[in-house]
Amino acid sequence: MNPADAVPAVQTAHDMSLVGLFLNAHIVVKLVIVGLLAASVWCWAIIVDKTLLFGRTRRAMDRFEEIFWSGQSLEELYLNLQSRPNTGLAAVFVAAMREWKRSFEGTGRSVASLSQRIDKVLDVTIQREVERMQARLLFLASIGSAGPYIGLFGTVWGIMSSFTSIAASKSTSLAVVAPGIAEALFATAIGLFAAIPAVLAYNKLQSQVTKLQSRLEGFADEFSAILSRQIDERMHAHAAQAA
Repeated sequence: MNPADAVPAVQTAHDMSLVGLFLNAHIVVKLVIVGLLAASVWCWAIIVDKTLLFGRTRRAMDRFEEIFWSGQSLEELYLNLQSRPNTGLAAVFVAAMREWKRSFEGTGRSVASLSQRIDKVLDVTIQREVERMQARLLFLASIGSAGPYIGLFGTVWGIMSSFTSIAASKSTSLAVVAPGIAEALFATAIGLFAAIPAVLAYNKLQSQVTKLQSRLEGFADEFSAILSRQIDERMHAHAAQAA
């Protein structure tokens, strides 16, 4: 038999489609590919969820600021919001107002230190809101940094297996070498497929978290100043009455 005639036969024995590369890959490479694909699906679920969440949060902040600056009394707004699950600016407002009302409703707390307590409550609430928005973003960063290395691990393992097969067959024909190398490199491609969107989405979503955090902190500063003025007015009124 002419050796040249054996090359087409070897070539047709290998399915070079993506499915074929996966099915013919070593079991370790298959596990790497399946894990990366699962991670990619979870990354996209996080991306969609966070995109929708941040959109809802921005719209809720817009609505709250419109109501807050419309001239409605703080007491009335607090009564409307206190029984609801609140997020964003509403959560910051309710937390500060709750501390305010506790100090003026016979709990025995010192009004003189109320401003400091309100600032602490605002800081804690903002931190809690930021943590809520950042939840699961670390997974995107992890896949973005580790995904290519996991794929490279599958590639290295696949190439080792391929060279072992080449040594066993005692043939260096391209038709023998190429399928194993392609199967191994498929793992790296999947790693990049999972990592690139994860990195881009993480950077984009983290920048949105930073913007929302700045908006929360700006409102907290404004609201703290409003409450501080009211505290000063009440203290002056009490001092005038005592005199």
